[in-house]
Amino acid sequence: MSTELYQKVTPDHLRRDAFLYVRQSSLRQVFENTESTKRQYALRERAVSLGWPIERVHVIDSDLGLSGASAEHRDGFQQLVSEVAIGHAGIVLGLEVSRLARNNADWHRLIELAALTHTLILDEDGVYDPAYFNDRLLLGLKGTMSEAELHVLNARLQGGMRNKARRGELELPLPIGLAYHPNGSVVLDPDQQIHASLRLLFDTYRQTHSASMVVRRFRREGWVFPRRIRRGIGKGEVQWGGLNTSRVLQILHNPRYAGAFVYGRTRIGRKADLTSTQLKVAQSDWQVLIRGAHVGYIDWDEFERNQVTLRQSANGFGSLARGTVPREGDGLLQGRVICGLCGNRMRVRYQKVSGRLEPYYVCHDVAAHDAGKPCQSVRGRAIDDAISALLLQTVGPAAIEVALAVEDEIAGRIEQANSMRLKQLERARYEAELARRRYMNVDPANRMVADALEADWNDRLRRLDVLQQDHERQRRSDQDLLGDQARARIRDLADDFAVVWNDRRIESVERKRMLRLLVEDVTLVKSEKVSIHVRFRGGRTTSLTVDKPRSMALVRKTQPAVVTVIDGLLETCTDQQVATRLNELGYTNWQHQTFTARKVALVRTTYGLPSRFERLRSRGLLTGAELATQLKVSQTTIHQWGRQGLLRRHVYGHDHRCLYEPLGNVVLVRGIGGRKATRPIFIAAPTPGQGAM
Repeated sequence: MSTELYQKVTPDHLRRDAFLYVRQSSLRQVFENTESTKRQYALRERAVSLGWPIERVHVIDSDLGLSGASAEHRDGFQQLVSEVAIGHAGIVLGLEVSRLARNNADWHRLIELAALTHTLILDEDGVYDPAYFNDRLLLGLKGTMSEAELHVLNARLQGGMRNKARRGELELPLPIGLAYHPNGSVVLDPDQQIHASLRLLFDTYRQTHSASMVVRRFRREGWVFPRRIRRGIGKGEVQWGGLNTSRVLQILHNPRYAGAFVYGRTRIGRKADLTSTQLKVAQSDWQVLIRGAHVGYIDWDEFERNQVTLRQSANGFGSLARGTVPREGDGLLQGRVICGLCGNRMRVRYQKVSGRLEPYYVCHDVAAHDAGKPCQSVRGRAIDDAISALLLQTVGPAAIEVALAVEDEIAGRIEQANSMRLKQLERARYEAELARRRYMNVDPANRMVADALEADWNDRLRRLDVLQQDHERQRRSDQDLLGDQARARIRDLADDFAVVWNDRRIESVERKRMLRLLVEDVTLVKSEKVSIHVRFRGGRTTSLTVDKPRSMALVRKTQPAVVTVIDGLLETCTDQQVATRLNELGYTNWQHQTFTARKVALVRTTYGLPSRFERLRSRGLLTGAELATQLKVSQTTIHQWGRQGLLRRHVYGHDHRCLYEPLGNVVLVRGIGGRKATRPIFIAAPTPGQGAM
């Protein structure tokens, strides 16, 4: 050992601990490059020879199998930096600079901290004191060369991969349904059930243009879908389970299923917190795209059509919202309506009216993007009815072709479903037979294993039995679906399309699909009336107008005829009597509800109709208090005389409230009480002229 080396190691350094950092870049290097690992651990002897006791030489090897390109996720390196920063480390040992860090930022941070705490750094070439400029300069050069070495190695690897990818020869992991042939070419998976599952997925999407509809069909029919395990236990095996929407979208977006070789679909980026993430790259920026590189389940044209429909299905603004696929909801023209004022696509909104959801076609783009007011909003029920009537007039000549197409589509779906069920049944039989062979080959004396295998065999047999029963039941159902009666009903479509269109059992989404076959778009202009301009597939156009749907204020307004009837009845009836009479005549309010006294009072107040009380008062009728004052009796006596018929009264409200006809100039002659009581009488008082005569 040279004298200069010992001069750098001072008693201050020896009072602190020594830290040996051990790292390999990958697990493969850990298992295969064992000599390099042994050389790194041997540096403990160097620390002992410099004066550190063996028990104070700490080995940090938790980063074995991790790259040194970054300090992220390297807990061992971060621990080492912490020990240096707090002054616990007298010396840091590493076989070479590349073991500690291949990133200049991480390396220089360690050097600066070591210089501040007077910590030495040792590698194969010697001992360095970062506090001295020459040593720090040399360590900096070594760190730069280590980072450059990593860059050169990475550039060579990436260049080789790109060069191989340009020829389409780079072997990338294949999605389920594709496999590598021993000669290196890509072929369809030899498993027929996997093959049939993918064919069925693409065929269903071709019919429905909706990923969620594909999932619904698979779940409704009880079909399973394959997934290959990529890592961990069971790597490479195929698992069968339920299908979900994200899985369907992943398959539809993958160009490998269209027979294309693609390289550079994604790139590594950084989030706001500087963590790495995988970013999608636009198709125009893919590094390599070789169409027709191998067999596929669909062709490239269909793949591009699928991408268009997937973008149209996105619930976005602008062009992404044009031509959206049919969805649930009563709005017949969903995705087909164009605003005649601004040219943007109108959207469907639903509002509950009288207990039911009513569609409204709303031009919402200006309001959404520029915080302005919507161009126009049209209630959709009348528009949909007009379009339906137009379709019933137009579809007649083409109904035969539609009926035949429906029959062929149903037959094709049944054939696909039957083929899928047969393959599931065949796989279940194979698994049951495999379980039986495992059970028969086990040693009968080993009861623990034999019992477990027997239980597995019974479970496979139960699954097979359930699948067989389901298959038989579905087969009978399919026969009924395409029986003579069913075929006759389908062909009746040509003769009676109106019945089919108006059938309540037909879902709204099916009507929208039929509409898409004939109508390209519908333009609406709302003025005094609503102008409807229809453009059919092929270019033919037609126009029609409908009355503008009434606003809610007009809808809720009481009909003038009802107001007139109420005004007439109030001459002789109270509010309750008016309500009873209106109900007898069959009148209802705007919600088709019967009338009550409160509703009659509301109409009377709204339209300024005089009440029954006001009408009677205008005719000179008196209240009980006024008549009692005139006759010098109590109000109770007046009400009693009214009930006895001595006074003519007119009821005007509830609780028998009434007004009394005036008596004129009369004199009250009270009756006699007792057993021979007499009723009071009213005698006309003589006028002053009569008294003189």
